[in-house]
Amino acid sequence: MRRKMNTCGAWCCRLCWPFLLALVASAHSPQDDCPPANSSSTLLAVTAASEEGEGDEGAISGSISSPTELYTTAVVEEEYIVTFTGYYHSDAREGFISAALQCCSSGWKVLARSNPSQHYPSDFSLLHFPHQREVGTAVKALEAHPLVRRVTPQRKLTRALSLVAMADASSGGDAASAPPPCDGGGSGQSGCAQQASWETEGWRSRRPASRASFHDKSAGQYYYVGRRLLRAIPQQVTSLLAADVLWSMGHTGKGVKVAIFDTGLAHNHPHFKNVRDRTNWTDEKTLEDGLGHGTFVAGVIASSSECLGFAPDAELYIFRVFTNSQVSYTSWFLDAFNYAILKKINVLNLSIGGPDFLDQPFIEKVWELTANKVIMVSAIGNDGPLYGTLNNPADMMDVIGVGGINSDAELARFSSRGMTTWELPAGYGRVKPDIVTYGSGVRGSALGGGCRSLSGTSVASPVVAGVVALLVGAASQSHSHVNPASVKQALIASSERLPNANMFEQGHGRLDLLRAHERLNDYTPHASLSPSYIDLTECPYFWPYCTQEMYYGAVPVIVNVTILNGMGVMGRVVNKPTWHPYLQMNGLNLEVSLTHSPVLWPWSGYLAVSLSVASSARSFRGKASGHISITISSVASGSEKPSVYDVTLPVSVSIIPTPLRSQRLLWDQFHNLRYPAGYFPRDNLRMKTDPLDWNGDHIHTNFRDMYSSLRASGYYIEVLGTPFTCFDASQYGALLLVDSEEEYFPEEISKLQRDVNEQGLSLVVFADWYNVEVMKKIKFYDENTRQWWMPDTGGANVPALNDLLGPWGIALSEEVLDGDFSLAEHEVHYASGTGIARFPSDGLLVAKDLHDQGAEVVGGSSTKDSVPILGLYNTPSPDGGRIVVYGDSNCLDSAHMQKDCFWLLDVLLKYAVSGPSQYPFSSVKRYRPPPPTLPSRIEGNRLHHYSRVLDRENPPSIRPIPSCPRLVWAMPRPLNYSHSLLPSSSHTGRVLNSNPQEPPNGRGGGGGALNPDHTIPRSR
Repeated sequence: MRRKMNTCGAWCCRLCWPFLLALVASAHSPQDDCPPANSSSTLLAVTAASEEGEGDEGAISGSISSPTELYTTAVVEEEYIVTFTGYYHSDAREGFISAALQCCSSGWKVLARSNPSQHYPSDFSLLHFPHQREVGTAVKALEAHPLVRRVTPQRKLTRALSLVAMADASSGGDAASAPPPCDGGGSGQSGCAQQASWETEGWRSRRPASRASFHDKSAGQYYYVGRRLLRAIPQQVTSLLAADVLWSMGHTGKGVKVAIFDTGLAHNHPHFKNVRDRTNWTDEKTLEDGLGHGTFVAGVIASSSECLGFAPDAELYIFRVFTNSQVSYTSWFLDAFNYAILKKINVLNLSIGGPDFLDQPFIEKVWELTANKVIMVSAIGNDGPLYGTLNNPADMMDVIGVGGINSDAELARFSSRGMTTWELPAGYGRVKPDIVTYGSGVRGSALGGGCRSLSGTSVASPVVAGVVALLVGAASQSHSHVNPASVKQALIASSERLPNANMFEQGHGRLDLLRAHERLNDYTPHASLSPSYIDLTECPYFWPYCTQEMYYGAVPVIVNVTILNGMGVMGRVVNKPTWHPYLQMNGLNLEVSLTHSPVLWPWSGYLAVSLSVASSARSFRGKASGHISITISSVASGSEKPSVYDVTLPVSVSIIPTPLRSQRLLWDQFHNLRYPAGYFPRDNLRMKTDPLDWNGDHIHTNFRDMYSSLRASGYYIEVLGTPFTCFDASQYGALLLVDSEEEYFPEEISKLQRDVNEQGLSLVVFADWYNVEVMKKIKFYDENTRQWWMPDTGGANVPALNDLLGPWGIALSEEVLDGDFSLAEHEVHYASGTGIARFPSDGLLVAKDLHDQGAEVVGGSSTKDSVPILGLYNTPSPDGGRIVVYGDSNCLDSAHMQKDCFWLLDVLLKYAVSGPSQYPFSSVKRYRPPPPTLPSRIEGNRLHHYSRVLDRENPPSIRPIPSCPRLVWAMPRPLNYSHSLLPSSSHTGRVLNSNPQEPPNGRGGGGGALNPDHTIPRSR
């Protein structure tokens, strides 16, 4: 029987749940600007971490490998999840729904859920609406009910484990048990694409065709051939992490309940001696693992034979949440999560993930799990080495996100990189992964017995889950301070830095099991920070911050710090955080603004640090240091007296005199949109295996290489996360508009016109394709749910760009162009770019012979013609700037770059901001095009649902332009310190001790290094 919760303590209170959700939902980030998470139109994809398969003896000659385990999700037609504010029996939930829908809907029914939790109270119901025309009204009526929290679409999750089948086939394993990813059928076959057509040839969700291991033209489906197999680890992974040391001490995970959410576990498998529960949450009437993936994961965690797991005596709770057809549903996960709470699970491994951080029911259930002391471990993703590719839920603050390293303890190429992208466009991402560990060639249990090897972060995740189970089993024998925060604190404080990787690649470093055991056994409840200090001079760890000095007048630098609260599930920040500049270390040259979570729940929150150079330091060159003090209060489980901790965050930055205007570039982040929430397609139409644009379009994610090139050329790049009305154009040489999908406020268009014509600002635009017929042709079709998804924009929002460029007589066309050409002795690849339709007569146009890719997509045939693609224009005003327009941004975007055009960007910037008045391509013949038809906005698009410009309730009306943000600078409280409190080993790769200790005397100039958590216990 479910334990009834009556008070808000360390365990989640059912009565307090709505209040906590309301607080936390608004507290992810200081600059959150996410679209509504409960929009039924959102294209969602919760995707899995990836793997590489190997045979038992390692790589087999001639075999095809796959670096990715494939997942695709889509909204299920006519089914909706109704989430309630509490837990109720089924008859009560149905009564609430009936009362809410009396006025406006008929024919609905509550779908029965036949699974082990069906007789227990639940916080959601699955509702079927047969009349789609009534859905909008019905949803509003349901959400108006006082006991209904929200209504969201049901989602179907399809997984392809093709790498398992191929690896086993090559090694004589259980290939027959794993179905192929496509059965060769045509339209309507689950998981398959239609024969060679632009409509469905790989255009499904991001994961279904992402870097798969097949190249099967006969099935009409095109996949990348995977990378070569990574070298297998020559030893057991348990030996590499010295698990035998803890085994010899009698610690084997006994008494620890470990949940594995996967494909099930083979019955009576010889490797497992303590399987306490096997449950099936699918619509198949079996508990068996028909694929072998769940068996492998369970083996890494708890195998007691051959390929040993870390915690062989742990109690295994097997949750079969995927069918043999590799399908799951959101509702299955929610029911299974509820059951895990009921069973008082200690550790939960989730080797899946995806780019969708707006799947609100899933996210809230993860919060509830961790609030109930479930330590969740999840794979960070296998989309490396590209940045901005973190998977959810591993990117959540209360989850341990795991990246991968190879057998040489080097960062695995496949491991996804940070930063988190929840906070974009106005803010900046957090540090993830939390830690990294072995994920290449790890050996685990095979389906029919024996061992096999796989690679990927979905392999690294159960390595950490097994370690956590072992640590919890050992620690629980000595004290009870084990919770999701304390375990994460112990793992990150004991980790070993990788010497040549930054914090968005490795998090806090490589897992060290023995040191983590010491930390957790000696643990005293406290609060800590991640990262534990801010040193913007330390490279490479603090990349990208360390690559560009600060200076007066720049857009403030944002560092989002995670607060970990090991004292209790719920806490708060007492009073205001304070900024202490060091007088002897130029600390007064730095201004600091601080915002934080209104509540720390569950176990965590954020501290947003905005840094700016004081006006008195506009000519200063040197370092500035100080520290931030923040006080955390929390009530531990079973205690009535709050614990209070002072946490110190050392800060050090490098300051230079303000660079010349011609060196300063402004990157427009405000007008970049990406998945989630809507269907924003990739810019390169040839990349049919990767249709979604989801990397954030930030200079430190998929434009990272471009950023590095610009810095090498001497430019300073600042990021604008606000409308154009919020920056001083006189301070910048050029504004960069690259791959913009958002609309523009009328005030922005007017202001930019004045900035260029009167303030001398130059405008550099790199656009992409936009063609309505092409958008209709590449619409997303999910064969499972029989639904079409139309792109909300093209590669770029060309109609909006034309509105912006219109005052100068410049317009981009609806052409979609593709091809290779030479320019200034460089070979250039043009990938699904657009052409220039209109341009001032006294400007320069460069035309090239390119294929009409749009005609190929729409009609199947392509012609080649000379089309203008590059335009350069000197505005007539003597004080005016210059305008550069290029029709393709793919050569700047690392996501699918075939040939970079950084050299071209450098040439164009020199012309725009500092070069002579003559055009850089004077030898190129001027070309005057006929005026092609300009692209119009696609009818019926849902851009207004995700736009920060369009009125959501009354499209295509424009919202009132938001006011410009004004930071409140913290009142400095100077200290006469002569030494920084940065950890003395910050450059050596080993993190310092995190045990609480007293700080040096703040009045004396004393110094010394605090531990990286810088925690100071107090009683109150």
